Amino acid sequence: MDSGHHNGAAKARGGRSAHPRRADAERNIAAILAAATTCFAKNPHASMTEIAATAGVGRVTLYGHFSSREALLSELMERALGEVAAVLAATDLDQGPADEALRSLIRSSWQLLDRNLRMLHAARRALPAEAVHDHHVEILSAMERLITRGRQEGVFRDDLPSHWLVGTVYALVQAAGDQVEAGRFTSEEALGALEATLASALRGGTAR
Repeated sequence: MDSGHHNGAAKARGGRSAHPRRADAERNIAAILAAATTCFAKNPHASMTEIAATAGVGRVTLYGHFSSREALLSELMERALGEVAAVLAATDLDQGPADEALRSLIRSSWQLLDRNLRMLHAARRALPAEAVHDHHVEILSAMERLITRGRQEGVFRDDLPSHWLVGTVYALVQAAGDQVEAGRFTSEEALGALEATLASALRGGTAR
């Protein structure tokens, strides 16, 4: 009985000490992610040292949570694209003409992506292409569903495979972001160019 009481007390002490550690870790992670977002918004080449200083944590703490700059960028990309995926999940992509639904989808997605263009640009440069693609799977799946519906309605071309059209949308969105990052377009100009190019590329000359 004494032994059981001792073990229970030890577990209680362990529980009390573990909770503050978890809370501290969560605060540190939140501070690191916020600092990384700020740093990458200013400079896509921001270093882990800069991020640690901005977050107010040591490099050991930073690397304890994110083993590399790539791991940190991967987490930021997942969160940013998760916001876009949440918009997709909340949107009924089966309602209304497919071309109008796509236009609305591009605009709402662009508003979210525009806030993170430099970070996403840095992530695409730092991460393997396969990893970047994996982060986009939900978005690309929704896009393919919408384009397939548009082909059935006759508003999108059907002389090219749907996967090629999805890839075209994906590439053009990235190109629009790169143009903003390079200073050749404002965000509004990039969105306008993106919409115009997509309308032409998806409709083509053979849509029914």
